[in-house]
Amino acid sequence: MEHCDIAIVGAGMVGAATACLLAAEGLSVRVIETRLPEPYAPEQPLDLRVCAISQASVGLLAQAGAWQALQQMRLCPYRRLETWELDGFATRFDAATLGLPQLGYIIENRLVQLALLNRMDDFPNIQTHTPAAVQRLTQDSEHATLLLDDGTELRARWVLACDGAESHTRRLAGIGVSRFEYRQHCMLINIDTDFAQEDITWQQFTPSGPRAFLPLPGQHGSLVWYDSPARIRALSAMSNEALTAEVRRHFPARLGGFAVTGKGSFPLVRRHANDYHAGRVVLLGDAAHTINPLAGQGVNLGFKDVACWVELLARAGSDWHEMALAERYARRRRPDNLLMQSGMDLFYGVFSNEIGPLRFARNLALSLADKAGPLKEMALRYALGLV
Repeated sequence: MEHCDIAIVGAGMVGAATACLLAAEGLSVRVIETRLPEPYAPEQPLDLRVCAISQASVGLLAQAGAWQALQQMRLCPYRRLETWELDGFATRFDAATLGLPQLGYIIENRLVQLALLNRMDDFPNIQTHTPAAVQRLTQDSEHATLLLDDGTELRARWVLACDGAESHTRRLAGIGVSRFEYRQHCMLINIDTDFAQEDITWQQFTPSGPRAFLPLPGQHGSLVWYDSPARIRALSAMSNEALTAEVRRHFPARLGGFAVTGKGSFPLVRRHANDYHAGRVVLLGDAAHTINPLAGQGVNLGFKDVACWVELLARAGSDWHEMALAERYARRRRPDNLLMQSGMDLFYGVFSNEIGPLRFARNLALSLADKAGPLKEMALRYALGLV
């Protein structure tokens, strides 16, 4: 039997950030991961999976000691955001209105994870088990015990499930999940562009779903195409050349000249765990909740979970192992995550409806929102995690 203070299942962005921050508090941490990502090399093509890291998440990554390393890899700041359906009815956000240098950064998921994993190596009180997976979980009032498939038996005061949307740890803990499928798939498309990108990300709503653009470093960009499952399957079967022509027909002309270099797709599913903890097992990130990627808030919500849990343990001092901490965490994080999920669902539902009067009303609302002044600023601050 091996012992530790905290066992973290999953070394993705959320799990690795949690490990760094808890190790900095002097706790002994074990991290269990089935597979680590390929190391970074500048000549590698850009990954399809990217995230929009908010200013609050930048602060957390800096606190974890990973931000400086990320700045030496690949990232793209964005300072402006625009969303519209009909030309002339748009809402625009600008970092300058908040006195910020940028709204956030578009970064490949793998690079965020790698920067955190590299930082983990600096802590002698972090030990990683990889490749390894949890086979069995048992609990008593003081500890949770994990049996790993490499034969290790690990006893911890807390087990943190950071192993993603289909969390095996969540299932072992007996925590159920509510699930809703949006009846749409999402396609990610990497493009090489004729010119270096500006500092703006934009999204247009169409009858078949939103279409968005995210700037990437240099002459690169990421497109997001929502559509029916059948349509996305048809697009995925196309060659890059045929898909380039299809994108030109269906995306705004402001995209300019480009060529498709990579593509992938996934179904849109919202999940929310029925509980955020069971005994000494606590859920963080996608293991607790997934959200419509409409506003790119998924990993930012996960990092807010991390910040909350770390803060609660730090404030508890010598009582960091008390069971009441898990319930405090759930009371703080569940309402915030539910609010963001519901807000994205409302936004998605309103713009998925083709009733004439509603279409006029929502475009008028976008136009009015652009002139909302303090309310618009408050909404932006909330989305960036600054309130």
